[in-house]
Amino acid sequence: MAQTCEICGKTSIAGRKYKRRGMAVRKGGAGQKIVGKSPRRFTPNLQSVKIILKGSVKRASVCVKCIKAGKITKAA
Repeated sequence: MAQTCEICGKTSIAGRKYKRRGMAVRKGGAGQKIVGKSPRRFTPNLQSVKIILKGSVKRASVCVKCIKAGKITKAA
């Protein structure tokens, strides 16, 4: 499946992008108002790396969170 971490199974999730109008209160304005919402996707930060999986070397899409946590062993 596309956009999926092969270690933890993290996938893309749905979200929204908000369009705002007006000046922020901290800048001296009356506050920002939401005038539009459009759908978007939040995708995981996947990297293609060579890993050792079950004794064999395999190229896999792994999220950076798993790489930093040391959940994989990189192949040479």
